[in-house]
Amino acid sequence: MLENLLDRVDSLLIGGAMAGNFLAARGLGVGRSLLERQMLEQTAAIAAAAEAKGVEILVTEDAVIAPDPGDARAASIVDAGAIPEEQMMLDIGPRTIARFGERISGAGSVIWNGPMGMSEVPAFAGGTNAVARAIAGSDAYSIVGGGDSVAAVMAMGLADRFDHVSTGGGASLEMLEGKVLPGVAILE
Repeated sequence: MLENLLDRVDSLLIGGAMAGNFLAARGLGVGRSLLERQMLEQTAAIAAAAEAKGVEILVTEDAVIAPDPGDARAASIVDAGAIPEEQMMLDIGPRTIARFGERISGAGSVIWNGPMGMSEVPAFAGGTNAVARAIAGSDAYSIVGGGDSVAAVMAMGLADRFDHVSTGGGASLEMLEGKVLPGVAILE
């Protein structure tokens, strides 16, 4: 899905649900983190295509982990490649927040799709909230897509600081990629 989009971007910031796949595709252990094993080959192909096109992929380098989302008291921060088997990645860590924030602050445009972690659990919303604040405070043309990301932006009162807000996250990416969406095609 992202391959045509790679012609239009200079970097991808990968946190949240997709981070597990990108880390695992690099051969790193992700413990019990969200992982779509059937997509690992495609993830590796996207990473290779990005490298060939000069698109930098910044993947979570440190993560907030816990045995499960309901056990926030047991949360800790580890390097993304050192997630124990019994733990799961539930948010991006402070180094990743800083690195993503630096990249966002210098961007001309930002397309954000998906939270940085399990943002519906307050203990694991720090990364999503930090990215939302970074984008809202930047001079970049900003698009946020996807129900969970939009919910976070709305809850923080930042929706008016984004240039475009859409609950259609995956559909928005497909449209930017150049795919014809049935709902749009019928209007034409």
